[in-house]
Amino acid sequence: MTAPATDRPLAYLLFVCTVATLAGFLFGFDASVINGTVAALSKEFGSSSVGTGFSVASVLVGSAFGALLAGRYAESLGRKPLMLITAVLFAIGAAGAGASNSAQMFFVFRLIGGFGVGAASVVAPAYIAEVSPAEIRGRLTTMQQLAIVVGLQCAFLSNYLIAHAAGSAAAPWLLGVHAWRWMYWVQLIPSLFYLFSSLALPESPRYLVSRGREAAARLMMRRLWGPSVDLDATIAEIRNTVSTRERPLSSNLRKAGARTFLPIVWVGIALAFFQQASGINAVMYFGEYLWAAAGFTEEHGLLINVTLGAVLVVSTLVSMVLVDRIGRRPRLLGGSAVMSATLMILTAVFVFSAHNSHGVLAMTSAEAQITLVAEHLFIFAFGVSWGPVVWVLLGEMFPNRIRAPALALSAGIQWVTAFIVTTTFPGLLSTVGLRGIFCIYTLASIAAYLTVFRRVRETKGVVLEDMPDTAAGNAVSP
Repeated sequence: MTAPATDRPLAYLLFVCTVATLAGFLFGFDASVINGTVAALSKEFGSSSVGTGFSVASVLVGSAFGALLAGRYAESLGRKPLMLITAVLFAIGAAGAGASNSAQMFFVFRLIGGFGVGAASVVAPAYIAEVSPAEIRGRLTTMQQLAIVVGLQCAFLSNYLIAHAAGSAAAPWLLGVHAWRWMYWVQLIPSLFYLFSSLALPESPRYLVSRGREAAARLMMRRLWGPSVDLDATIAEIRNTVSTRERPLSSNLRKAGARTFLPIVWVGIALAFFQQASGINAVMYFGEYLWAAAGFTEEHGLLINVTLGAVLVVSTLVSMVLVDRIGRRPRLLGGSAVMSATLMILTAVFVFSAHNSHGVLAMTSAEAQITLVAEHLFIFAFGVSWGPVVWVLLGEMFPNRIRAPALALSAGIQWVTAFIVTTTFPGLLSTVGLRGIFCIYTLASIAAYLTVFRRVRETKGVVLEDMPDTAAGNAVSP
């Protein structure tokens, strides 16, 4: 007679986490829909390479601010209200970007969408980690990354289908409206679905305890985790780990009496930085430019983006199987090693390939094939390791008392790094070329390996309340 009691909470838990990951889907879709519209935007608004870079990166500016502010509002408003706000921001950003008639208007609405992306990158992994049992927390948190890459793939696929139907992203399509505008408006469908689905979500039990709402927390724990959980012991443990509310949240991130951050906060910042410094967003956002520079046609470039998105989806599914078996740290180390190797190969190909009189790559068939294989291997390695594992770690590695602000700070750094990588890509492409760009990404991946080897500890199977209080010492050694 105990089976139904166990199955029902698991089914409800899966429902809750699935709805929460819709934020990840929109995160991926909103951040990647720009990929197939870059050339059309440049033509529509007459932008220079620098202006195009800022148009593409405008979502990242909003993401950085959204992530930094999300920690405060996740604590003051709660996880659920913040998720509802992100859904509204996604819808406004998508509708306005598609309707924009100037680069300035486009920048503003992409900025609004970016606020939603940044807030979602903080609240979704924190929420999922807080409602999940320790033994399956890794897999449930990895659902967030799966949703991100599915959203990314859906953006690539819808861009390709719309551009193919219209003839190009800059051509008129339904109702005589340019195809690139429809690429943004498609996002309104999942945005509204996420908004209404989020109304059915419960608040995080750990957040409820932190606000003194223990009766509501008991109800949610029973619904999420079943009858076997010791509610009194769990609530007492959570209460102890969030009992430092007398200090400002920003002060909790620092060593006592010092102005520097706790060691664990620096580790979160480093993980967020290296995830983007690998150049993943340059490939995802500027695939259209990158593949054109490598000698592929526009249609082939968009199709390659679809296959890269498919590889990300498959690799994230593999990650879900491995995350609670192999752990976090070994996957980051293995991923960094493979990413460094493939980036070295790409750098070598771009160095030794011939260039025409305009400095554009003129690759042989063999060089193009090597580029494709190496790029797909790089994406697979990222999707198995740094893509999902960083978000898993950021959602669980911090003690309860600093989780939201520390995650927000780390996510803010992630988006700032993504902004730098994205805005510099067009300029670097015209100066140092792909060889110089990928050399930089290679060095960053090697540095990421060394950082994980020296500073990241394993968190697999550790209850959130048992995450080390790093105020007492260095808790980030291997």
